[in-house]
Amino acid sequence: MKGPGEVQEVNEVNGVKDGSGGVAAFFDLDGTLLSLPSLEQRLFRTLRYRQEIHKKNYFFWLREAIRLIPGGISAILQGNKMYLRGVQIIDERGEGDSSVSSWHKEGHRAKRQASVLPSKSARRSPRLPVPTVFAQAVATIAWHVKQRHEIVVISGTLEPLARRAVLALETELAARGITVTIRVIATRLEEKGGRWTGRVLGEAMFGEAKARAAKQMARELRLDLQRCYAYGDSLNDRWLMEVTGRPAAVNPSNDLAGFARKRGWPILSWKEKENITTRRPDRVGTSAVKEGIAEKKEQQAAIAGCK
Repeated sequence: MKGPGEVQEVNEVNGVKDGSGGVAAFFDLDGTLLSLPSLEQRLFRTLRYRQEIHKKNYFFWLREAIRLIPGGISAILQGNKMYLRGVQIIDERGEGDSSVSSWHKEGHRAKRQASVLPSKSARRSPRLPVPTVFAQAVATIAWHVKQRHEIVVISGTLEPLARRAVLALETELAARGITVTIRVIATRLEEKGGRWTGRVLGEAMFGEAKARAAKQMARELRLDLQRCYAYGDSLNDRWLMEVTGRPAAVNPSNDLAGFARKRGWPILSWKEKENITTRRPDRVGTSAVKEGIAEKKEQQAAIAGCK
């Protein structure tokens, strides 16, 4: 069965044959599957608007930033969550004061803890907005599922935000007749009394941490990383992309685009957006397929320049 044009072209550029079993498709989330700004930027704006971030948190953030300076700017931006200190945790539905499932080091879904009743303030709080996804991303995931590939989202965003986005993706795919459980590996925060402490549990999921997570999952699921796919949009994703045999840069930043060209990686342009939370029930993915076909010539020209 042929998938979206861009997936076929990834195979051609990398000179590998497709197969089933032992293969996973690793996806970055923000900027790759979902349109920018990032989920965490949206959360920050929402919390700031609601005045739920304590003023002293900015001082805690600055102190943590100074501690993280040796790790570089990425460590500060990706690993510093002290602005969330004391903020009520948000579950994957975008609601507060509810138990949140955790992704432990094995990378498997943990059993949900017993839920507690939401507070009055939580019931009054509106749900967080879910950004639109790229239509080509949904079509590409659908193709991978039909090839019986594992689908894994590895994101530096907060775990409940990543899970909420993935839940929406799973729901959209189910509406198209495609049942899949998407694995999620994201940044986890320590929780106390239903609130975040701002401390990251384990590693913040960015840069080389993504590659380590992929290697760990490959060992657990007996994946052949050289047959696996990886999709990312920023230079921080290059470590994840380098450990797989079929990387592709999606809507890449300038630095990742240059990096991808030097290595002959495909560069894909996913532009058309789709609001999966308000999708009309009679749609069965036909627009996504048409969009993929319409892009094929453009992508072929772009990929030809990578050879």
